[in-house]
Amino acid sequence: MSSWVKHISIEMDCQGETWEDVESITLSEEELHREFDSGYGGEEGEPFTIWTKKRVYFPTTYDGSEWCSSVSRNPDGVPTRHIGGG
Repeated sequence: MSSWVKHISIEMDCQGETWEDVESITLSEEELHREFDSGYGGEEGEPFTIWTKKRVYFPTTYDGSEWCSSVSRNPDGVPTRHIGGG
C-alpha cells in the first residue's frame, strides 16, 4: 500500500523541494494520507494538483500503476521528459 504523501515526497525530493514549498494543494489532509494500491490494475489514488513556487505536481499512471510527476511552473528552458511510458 502507498499514499500520495509518499509518492509526492519522493518527487519533491528529486526536484530539491519540500512540503514547505507548497503554495496550493487540491488534496485534503485525509486524501493526502489515504492509503491505496499504487500497483498495476485500476487507478485508486485521488486526482490532485500541487503548486510550488517552481513546480506543478500531478498524478501519473501507466497500466494502472500510479506515481507523482511534476513539470516546471514557469518557462525555464528545461524540457519535460516523457511521462507514463515503459
